[in-house]
Amino acid sequence: MHRFSTPWGDLDLTRFPARPHEQLRAWDAADDYLLRHLAETGTDLSGRVVALGDRWGALVTALAAYRPVQITDSFLTGRATSANLRRNAPGAAGGVRLLSTRDTPPERIDVLLVRVPKSLALLEDQLRRLAPAVHAGTVVVGAGMVTEIHTSTLRLFERVLGPTVTSLAVRKARLILCTPDPALPRIPSPWPLRYALPDGIGPLSGATVTSHAGVFCADRLDIGTRLLLRHLPTARPGDTVVDLGCGNGVVGTAAALAQPACEVVFTDESHQAVASARATFADNADPATKADFVVADALTALPGAGADLVLNNPPFHSHQAVTDSTARRMFATARTALRPGGELWVVGNRHLGYHVRLRRLFGECRVVASDPKFVVLRAVRR
Repeated sequence: MHRFSTPWGDLDLTRFPARPHEQLRAWDAADDYLLRHLAETGTDLSGRVVALGDRWGALVTALAAYRPVQITDSFLTGRATSANLRRNAPGAAGGVRLLSTRDTPPERIDVLLVRVPKSLALLEDQLRRLAPAVHAGTVVVGAGMVTEIHTSTLRLFERVLGPTVTSLAVRKARLILCTPDPALPRIPSPWPLRYALPDGIGPLSGATVTSHAGVFCADRLDIGTRLLLRHLPTARPGDTVVDLGCGNGVVGTAAALAQPACEVVFTDESHQAVASARATFADNADPATKADFVVADALTALPGAGADLVLNNPPFHSHQAVTDSTARRMFATARTALRPGGELWVVGNRHLGYHVRLRRLFGECRVVASDPKFVVLRAVRR
């Protein structure tokens, strides 16, 4: 837990899941810069305030008294925000609306606060969805670290909302100040993206993939996934197969095509990813194959010891931070979710050393396949 001093009081904030001795904070200099800008400029917050991409709830927790709306793609962000609101603003928590990027946005926005995401595609998708609710009097303020804001970011704000300038950098953070222009044409979001896979991808040859904005490798099949697909184990009839961190659902759909009599669970902490996986599966799999789609924290939503096979290509970033915390969480919850004899198959960059963690958790870990950059690992729950 870390203390965050804001113009609206001191807050004790945590990420989710909360970890003892967590080094990564639930707020950064960009959150601080944005909130102090609102206070110093006397921004009127009495209207509808929307915070897009608020990473761990720092913005809406600070502004809870104004009943803001948070819009996020992240299940973990939603859980962190709920916990931070209960801890810091219990009386106002009920007035804060927590929406996902897949929910219908508010019809009117008077103050739009934007934490710039890593994905420019996700930013465009969300700005275009919110643009009809923005009016000439809307205050639009974006925020990010200097490394997150590029010329392309500013041009996107200008193209979708109106004239845009950027502030001076303070503590390596920068603000984006946009003046809405109602005369700009309202162009629908170009997402989701749909494309056909080439031949030679096993059961996925010619399959149609759907990717919503912000999903990893949205327009192509990444190299690690290609390696995993070439060595994908075939489930048995009746097996429960989990595509953990499913992204656009390519791996789980391949498992379903190879064994239509299995049941596949697609799970990810990204709402955009699970929506993508649902569409990819629907376009390609046998309608008789059972499937479930779950937005959750790793495999915590799956009943214990119910999975036969878990397939995983874990991320090694949390927003801009490089960390293996997500992978460690995925591995630990996969072990709990697997029945005795069940298998976890992981693909990852060779240098990440996932085999060390897997051996500690499972007692053994075998290399199934490798190339100069990636390795496929297999661990069995005893």
